[in-house]
Amino acid sequence: MSKLIAKFRRDEKGAAFIEYTVLLGIILAVSIVTVGAVGTWANTKWVSLNTAVNPAP
Repeated sequence: MSKLIAKFRRDEKGAAFIEYTVLLGIILAVSIVTVGAVGTWANTKWVSLNTAVNPAP
């Protein structure tokens, strides 16, 4: 049993996998927020341009 525990303590592949997964999750979350913010900004610019070109009667 002690050999099995020692093996798990030396094996860092699982820890590295979890670290990379967490990092990927953070990058994905930041990317989604950024795309949402840019989309909102572009929509605001488009609406203001459309209003300036085609004023309401």
